[in-house]
Amino acid sequence: MMLIDSHCHLDAAEFQGQQPELIKLAVAAGVQTIVVPAVDRDSFARVSALAESPHCVYALGIHPMYIMHAQADDLRALEQLLAQADPRLVAIGEIGLDYFVPSLDRDKQHEFFVAQLKLAQRYDLPVILHVRQAIDDVLKYLRRHPVRGGIAHAFNGSMQQAEQLMAMGFKLGFGGACTYTRASKIRKLGAELPLDSIVLETDAPDIPPSWLENGEYNRPQELLKIADVIAQLRGILVSQVAEITTKNVCEVLPKLAKLYTPAKVLL
Repeated sequence: MMLIDSHCHLDAAEFQGQQPELIKLAVAAGVQTIVVPAVDRDSFARVSALAESPHCVYALGIHPMYIMHAQADDLRALEQLLAQADPRLVAIGEIGLDYFVPSLDRDKQHEFFVAQLKLAQRYDLPVILHVRQAIDDVLKYLRRHPVRGGIAHAFNGSMQQAEQLMAMGFKLGFGGACTYTRASKIRKLGAELPLDSIVLETDAPDIPPSWLENGEYNRPQELLKIADVIAQLRGILVSQVAEITTKNVCEVLPKLAKLYTPAKVLL
C-alpha cells in the first residue's frame, strides 16, 4: 500500500534535524511521497533541499499569513525559481487567503494571491490553496484567473463550494481534522464527496489527529491512520482509499506523476 502526503511542512523548525528519521518512519508506514510546500521566501531553499530526498517533492509560494513581511522582490525571486523548471517543483503553494486572523491586511493578501495565480498561469502549474473563512473570495479570484487546478488544503467548506472547486480542477485535502468525532461537517464531507476528489494530508507539524496527545506534533507517518479514518467513514477498505487518493494526487500534480510509478516512487 502506498500513500502520498499531499501537504507536510517538513522544513518546519519543530522538525529541525529530524527530517531523515521522519522520512524513514513515513516510508515504513506506507507514505512513499511527501509534498513540502513553502510559506515564504526564506523557506524556498529549505523545501527545495528536502526534495533531494527521493521521497519528497516541493511547492513554492508565499502563504497569506506571511504576506505582511513579504515584498514585491519576493515575487520576482519566486518567478526566477519557477523559470528553472525543476522537475521536483510540482506546484505553486502554499498560497491563498486567510480571513481568520483579523490583523492580516486583506488588500495585500489579494495582491499577492492574484500575482501568484498569474504565475501559475504563466508556468502552467497547479496551486496549493490555503483558505480560512475566505472561500468565496478564493473562488472569485480563481474564476477571474483560472489555473490548471490544484489542491484545496484542509478543506472545510460546503458541499456546494466543494463542487465549484472540483469543477475548476481541484482536489480537496483531508487530514487530522477529520479524525475528531466533533468535526461532523468535515467528516460528512469525507464520507460523501466523490472519492476521486479527495487527497490525504497531514499538514505536519500542525493539525495533529485525535490520537496524538499532550501537544505532540503531527508527523507524516500518521497518514496511514488518517486514511483508515476516511475508509471507516466511507465503509470501504483502507487499501481502496490509499490507491484512489494516490491516483488523485498524481492526477492533479502532473509533474509528480512523471516521477511516480506503482513499483517505485520518485525514481
